[in-house]
Amino acid sequence: MGCNLKDIAPAQQTNLKALAGQRVGIDAFLTAFQFLTTMRDRSPQGDGMPLRDENGNPVSHLMGFLHRTTTLLGMGIKPVFVFDGQSPDLKADEMAARRARREEAEAVHKEALAAGDFGLAQKMAARIMHYSPQMVEETQRLFDLLGVPWVTAAAEGEAQAAVMAAKGQLDVVATQDWDALLYGSPVLIRNLMDDGTKRYGRVVHAQSIDLGDMLKENDLSREQLVDLAIMIGTDYHPGIKGIGPKTGLKLIREYTTIEAVCEAKGKEVPERLDEIREIFLNHPSVDVPDEALQQGTVDRKGLIQFLQVERQFSQRRMDQAFEKLKQAGLIREGGQTSLFSFDG
Repeated sequence: MGCNLKDIAPAQQTNLKALAGQRVGIDAFLTAFQFLTTMRDRSPQGDGMPLRDENGNPVSHLMGFLHRTTTLLGMGIKPVFVFDGQSPDLKADEMAARRARREEAEAVHKEALAAGDFGLAQKMAARIMHYSPQMVEETQRLFDLLGVPWVTAAAEGEAQAAVMAAKGQLDVVATQDWDALLYGSPVLIRNLMDDGTKRYGRVVHAQSIDLGDMLKENDLSREQLVDLAIMIGTDYHPGIKGIGPKTGLKLIREYTTIEAVCEAKGKEVPERLDEIREIFLNHPSVDVPDEALQQGTVDRKGLIQFLQVERQFSQRRMDQAFEKLKQAGLIREGGQTSLFSFDG
């Protein structure tokens, strides 16, 4: 999740209707994890893992992406999904820590299932979710059938989207990761995929954070915002002990740079500081031609074959998706959607 900037980010409530007509870059990996961790087998003797079809193939990611993507399209939003590429070397320690936590949870999960403690197993399952390469390929196949553009990043997905937004190729970036602001996204949308749903008894609303407004309100340059984030702690550095968002903001305003703060407070300057700054300020990215970001043709027969025949999606689920695509004008109004309506 990167650096938590909630305490200094002026967020405005928004909704899907407000994004109609806009090209929205969506962090595919974080979105997939939301689906995998919420759409799980929580039956009395369930293992807590993603929902599966009759052949044992996970389908939670496909269910989630079909529902949300068609919802976005039906409301006139132009989604562009961005997938993670290779993690930067600077993130190696963080990735190793995540693997260690996942392996520990996997061991507890296995032991809980063997002992018949399904409550504990389901709790641990949420910690061991893995968006596998096969799931990624299946998601991209779904997007191709929906005609929805997608991009594989050079490194971090939210950073690729932020670079594209800064270039004007995207209007906003939708992710839960605050780091999109550090990477230079002019506008960050949080809770996009959960907008209107309930969480802990409350309705979740999408939030919009404007980078320019954030910098102005906190009297910071983008470079200072990056330095502040490094002091608080990011995926690339654990941060400087004893410095949180409010203290860090006060210090960076007074001393302007991390080096000056460390000198004044007797702290060690973070290792590889310039490299960390560079990863935020000039993140590696792939060039994407504008024409590759256009909505393509919906392959209705292909969707039925993939989701209904191969993955046993219900007729009701398919009809709901096709109705939203009709609303978006992406399939014919009079077209039949039944599995049995096609020859051959």
